[in-house]
Amino acid sequence: MTYFRHAAIVAAVVAGATTVSAQTTIITREPVEPRTVVTIEPLELTPVQRRTIYRTIVRERMAPAEPTIEYRVGARVPGGVRLYPVPQEVAVEVPAIRSYKYMVVNNRVVLVDPATSQVVEEVVD
Repeated sequence: MTYFRHAAIVAAVVAGATTVSAQTTIITREPVEPRTVVTIEPLELTPVQRRTIYRTIVRERMAPAEPTIEYRVGARVPGGVRLYPVPQEVAVEVPAIRSYKYMVVNNRVVLVDPATSQVVEEVVD
């Protein structure tokens, strides 16, 4: 009789295990927004446009930024650095830089994207 009782318990456990393995669990998650990767598109400036930018801005003689810091395309500009809006006469000649700001460092005009504070172009004479 004990043998039948053990057999019945084993049969019940096996039947329960089979039922559990047949269940499917579905987990749904909220969609995750992809991270925005900021890439810097190089400005395609002609030599004439570069000359126009440089000569117009240098003629205005804005106060130069810190000359000890080297700014390269893609680098972030610290928050305390003074940036100037592109002069209207340059924006008319070179509309591609209208939305940028600039600073002068080591006799170079450095164009900066004000939204990201990243250097997008360096213009020299």
